[in-house]
Amino acid sequence: MLKTVNRVLLGLLGLGLFALGGGVLLGGLDLQRHWGFEVPGWWPFRGPNDVVLGIEGRTRWREEGWWWPVVIAALAVLLVLLLWWLLAQLRKGRLGQVLVDSEDSAPARLNGRALEDVLEDEAQAMDGVSRAHVRLTGRRTAPVARVRLWLEPHGEPEHTLTRLNRETLAQARDSAGLDRLPSDVRLREVRHGAHRVD
Repeated sequence: MLKTVNRVLLGLLGLGLFALGGGVLLGGLDLQRHWGFEVPGWWPFRGPNDVVLGIEGRTRWREEGWWWPVVIAALAVLLVLLLWWLLAQLRKGRLGQVLVDSEDSAPARLNGRALEDVLEDEAQAMDGVSRAHVRLTGRRTAPVARVRLWLEPHGEPEHTLTRLNRETLAQARDSAGLDRLPSDVRLREVRHGAHRVD
């Protein structure tokens, strides 16, 4: 649903900016006079000396009691919608559920956050791993694990990756009844301050 909302919003924004920019360009360059065509009577930009919003447009509703509450309410609604859209972008991609293939007719649903927590705990329990962060993305039937591991100075990257693949990810794949569980693993080292030796 988020992809559809993004496409509709970007499409409407693009059309609005295209229309506004085209109108300003048409009036600013006085193209209707140079090319010999007439613009409709409601068209706001008729020549290079026109402004986007004239004095009458700016002051027409100032004395009305309902004007400022409506403006403030509309801006508040717009702000809430933009904040919702921003938060949806930040949460984008996180998998809420994983469909587990069961012998029943309907597949079971596994909480994506629970699977992430289990993967994090098992990865963090490995020797040489200081901290782990796991995020599931993709589709409910084909999840992808994005794993970040922070290694201690004695941690061996090759050994850690092998154990993660053969034990942690394999167990999660088998437990969830998935054919495959692709993963993107990133390793970082834990930064330690210099130790003073006397």
